[in-house]
Amino acid sequence: MIRFLQTPGPTKKIILGGLLLIICAAMVITLIPGGLGSDLMGQPGKGIVAKVEGGDITADQVRQTARQMLQQQMPQGSSNANIGMLLPFFAQRAAEQLITRQALIAQAEHLGLRVTPQEIQDDLQHGRYAATFFPGGNFIGQTEYDEMLQRAGLTVAMFEDSVGKDILLSKLQALIAGSATVSDAEIRQLFIKQNTKVKFDYAVLKQDDLKKGLHPAEAELKAYYESHKAQYANSIPEKRKVKYAVIDVSKLEGSAQVTPADLQAYYDQHRDQYRIPEQVKVSHILIKTPLPGPDGKVDEKGVTEAQHRAEDLLKQIKGGAKFEDVAKKYSEDTVSAKQGGSLGFIGKGRTVPEFEKAAFSLPKGQISDLVKSSYGFHIIRVDDKQEAHMKTLDDVKADLEPLLKQQRAQQLAQKQAEALVNQARGVGLDAAAAAQKTPVITSDFFARKDMLPGLGPANQFMDSVFGATEKSPPDMAPTSQGFAVYQLLAVKPPATPSFEEVRTKVEDAFKDERSSILLSQKTQELSDRAKAEHDLKRAAKELGASVKTSDFVAPDGQVPDVGSMSGQASVAFNMKPGEISGPVQSGSNGVVLLLLESQAPTDADYATKRDQIREQLLQSKQQELFGLFVSNLRDQMEKSGKIKINQEELKALTRAGSEEGL
Repeated sequence: MIRFLQTPGPTKKIILGGLLLIICAAMVITLIPGGLGSDLMGQPGKGIVAKVEGGDITADQVRQTARQMLQQQMPQGSSNANIGMLLPFFAQRAAEQLITRQALIAQAEHLGLRVTPQEIQDDLQHGRYAATFFPGGNFIGQTEYDEMLQRAGLTVAMFEDSVGKDILLSKLQALIAGSATVSDAEIRQLFIKQNTKVKFDYAVLKQDDLKKGLHPAEAELKAYYESHKAQYANSIPEKRKVKYAVIDVSKLEGSAQVTPADLQAYYDQHRDQYRIPEQVKVSHILIKTPLPGPDGKVDEKGVTEAQHRAEDLLKQIKGGAKFEDVAKKYSEDTVSAKQGGSLGFIGKGRTVPEFEKAAFSLPKGQISDLVKSSYGFHIIRVDDKQEAHMKTLDDVKADLEPLLKQQRAQQLAQKQAEALVNQARGVGLDAAAAAQKTPVITSDFFARKDMLPGLGPANQFMDSVFGATEKSPPDMAPTSQGFAVYQLLAVKPPATPSFEEVRTKVEDAFKDERSSILLSQKTQELSDRAKAEHDLKRAAKELGASVKTSDFVAPDGQVPDVGSMSGQASVAFNMKPGEISGPVQSGSNGVVLLLLESQAPTDADYATKRDQIREQLLQSKQQELFGLFVSNLRDQMEKSGKIKINQEELKALTRAGSEEGL
């Protein structure tokens, strides 16, 4: 259970779906509730993608993980066609990650690594989920925490177990990568590489200039179209034509009546929403105590030191120091410290028991003695108290009336649309709409992504229209404004355009391709001539290239027309003064370099950047070392039979066109 000091912030105003996506996306490879009782020596059966140390990784887990990975990388969604093409690719990645993760967890447990409940709580409070469950440092509350996980398809136990496994893997990585070292020679070598600067002349050929000189004949364009016809196949999307009548909710709100009885009934049905529990407004100062070590033991000396520091602060406050000033300067709850220690109003069940007992027992304005909790030592001040009470109907009436009006208007609009549909199926949409004095709009042919007059964004309407069959009766669908009653008039299936219809696109594509080839050829010729003549400027003039001179630039710098010096232009850092480069491709430009000068960094720069580069190198080596460990572990476990992969099941999941199963 998560219970800490912060009060619930305005979390209920946050869109729950967005928070659930954060949880699901972050847990892409966390939940592996495999059958740990499976036969270790047996081969994976149907529906089982792999066995890892006897635990099953199922096809359903791979499908779920693949979808979560796709949702994480494409949060705005994509067309069904794109999803169908991408899911098999993500299934392969999902299976590999699930297998590797379970293998690492098993290895960590073999090595005796463990995670305590305290470590899990601390990670949730301060780690990657802090913004979700502790926005602004305030816990969203146990009920909302439980409900959020439930809507994500998780129990609290499942979720917190997965967080614990993440911590376990972090400990394993720290253990394995801890042996990485970096020498002074390596630091200096990387420093010189990263901080050497160069200055050079460079000749530039531009693809756009070459494109202007291309004037393809009609026969060339037609031949190009025929040879590339596959890329134009069905490039004209399916289009449909409808007539429709719009029932606008906003126009009905004026006629929607809300009586006092309606307000009273809604209030009575939702009384629980208006109950305000007993609350106290508190401020606190926290001095943290050390967390338990890997062996579960606590540093008692550190606890004593924390207590002495907290006692000293309490003494200062009792001696006249301002509570807010002491909190800002010394409190180790950094979020509340900025507010002078204020946590705002808190209700019961929102904090650790020791803190709650002290806060609710103190009278208004009083400061507590030291209160010890699992997080450390607290000095608590009660700033205000609020007894439990119920908001009256008069208190909430101003909020309820527009809400009920909107609901009534929505109900009226739906009834009106349903009546119109029923009548239109008998006498036709035009006659039915005329009887209701509702105008009918006849569209031109439109694609699914187009927007129609009077509808605004209308994904459900488009889904309904493009799911309908020709000659189907009138139907209705929701829109952002209300409802639309429509009748499908005609369908134009996807089509391949004729040469004449896409001639301009064909010509542009032809010129892009030919000018790219020409650019490559001319840049190579420019380099060859410059080297043969030992004169870049002369060769550039002969081939119509412009010559420019750079400033001194570092490996992470940018040069106009050349772009990033970390790309192909990085060859300049390996050249000698007076040397001419080979062809350098930079986007739509072709470039040849003549190195003028190389400028080595100073010892003073080295002294400034040495520690930063050491850390950079160390992290790189640690990642490399852990990556090698993971690779070797997988290889050994597969050879020893501790990992058994069902290739047939995996092929079925990752086969193109298998998206139905995913």
